[in-house]
Amino acid sequence: MSDFFNSFWSYYVLALTLASIFACVLLLWLTARGQTPAGTDNTTGHVWDEDLREANNPMPRWWVGLFVLTIVFSLGYLVAYPGLGSYKGELGWSTQQEYANDIASANLELEPVYAMYTAMPAEKLAGEPKAMAIGERLFLNNCAQCHGSDARGSKGFPNLTDQDWLYGGSPEVISATIHKGRTGVMPPMAAAVGTPDDVKNLANYVLSLSGSPHDSLRAGLGKSKFGACAACHGVGGAGNPALGAPNLSDKVWLHGYGQEAIISIINTGKTSQMPPQQGRLTDAQIHVLSSYVWGLSSKPGKP
Repeated sequence: MSDFFNSFWSYYVLALTLASIFACVLLLWLTARGQTPAGTDNTTGHVWDEDLREANNPMPRWWVGLFVLTIVFSLGYLVAYPGLGSYKGELGWSTQQEYANDIASANLELEPVYAMYTAMPAEKLAGEPKAMAIGERLFLNNCAQCHGSDARGSKGFPNLTDQDWLYGGSPEVISATIHKGRTGVMPPMAAAVGTPDDVKNLANYVLSLSGSPHDSLRAGLGKSKFGACAACHGVGGAGNPALGAPNLSDKVWLHGYGQEAIISIINTGKTSQMPPQQGRLTDAQIHVLSSYVWGLSSKPGKP
């Protein structure tokens, strides 16, 4: 019910629920008070197959009793548990709290498993097969949706198996990234660069920084326009881990490769976000997971 954006829907659900119960009571009452007129043969007048007549007998008492019990039970349930719009029930039960309790219970049971790994540095932990089996499972459950089951990412999602890191690839930085998440923002730069032709020249200059195929004449004209980008990406385009600014001098293209892709990013900008995992995962789990991620691109024992 917390998803309702105004109180109307809460009252709507409350009214609909109570009306349904009232309708059941009304149906039971109308059926119970119906009587067969005196002097008749106790049939409704409906006949099938020439001689099969529908009788108008009262409902069995056990059936009526069960019907009444279901109505009483439903009213009691709605008092104790949520079901009447935004009313939380006298017991205060919720699916969110139930889920939180299950997670807390599971984490408590797993504490002894993680205890042996907590004090180990990531460089050593990445060489422990059992710890890495746990790290792989944590990765598949929490990270693979974006980075892929093989951790090689896709367009817009970084490859975690190479040495190209936006914010740095040390175990400490990876752990901080998993804990708090990251939000990378590149603003639209077309207005600062100049005309559409200037943007195209700049795109070719960016391609030239990594030796990618480009128009050398346009790249020469676009070099002076790179000043608008150098504040974040550096004079030579080598990037800035403090800002998460990508290295433009290698051949790793996170958001697409080629002149048109670069022009699109210059014109419209780009915002990328990795949600924080702190709160969803315990510190011990994040330690094992960050060690696993570090180990994907580094040899254990050689930080």
